[in-house]
Amino acid sequence: MASNPHTPDSKPPSAPARTDRQHWMAVLARATAADIATLLDTCAPAPAWQVLRGPESGLVMVRGRTGGGGEPFNLGEMTVTRCTVRTEEGQVGHAYVAGRDGNKTKLAALVDALLQGSSRASLIQQRVIEPLERGQRAQRETTARKAAATRVQFFSLASMRT
Repeated sequence: MASNPHTPDSKPPSAPARTDRQHWMAVLARATAADIATLLDTCAPAPAWQVLRGPESGLVMVRGRTGGGGEPFNLGEMTVTRCTVRTEEGQVGHAYVAGRDGNKTKLAALVDALLQGSSRASLIQQRVIEPLERGQRAQRETTARKAAATRVQFFSLASMRT
């Protein structure tokens, strides 16, 4: 019987450094299908590609941990759509996206394939991933500023003593 390496008293292992692929897939997962399509159109025409699998939707079980590192528990189910495509150059791209947007999943898989060693990788990185990332960063900053404007600070008598 294997022992659980994550006992309630132990800390979870530190997250590994994100790879380039994890980075661009995270950016694509947060983007909209319209944004991906618009930015992809600014690049040279994409090579011919075909869908190998999907897009198909299904449910995945989302798990959590009590206190961030304790015992795992089932939080609930979430809808996810997956798709796999292959370009005529032979690159295979995969995408798993929250929700049921099959078009977004196909586009994300295509961008994933184009970023994997194709001659267009640097162009796709500059014209698709970087603008999406800048837009997402700006949105996060706007949300943070709005939240900071409504922040209330409470002082106790103990902190007011000199």
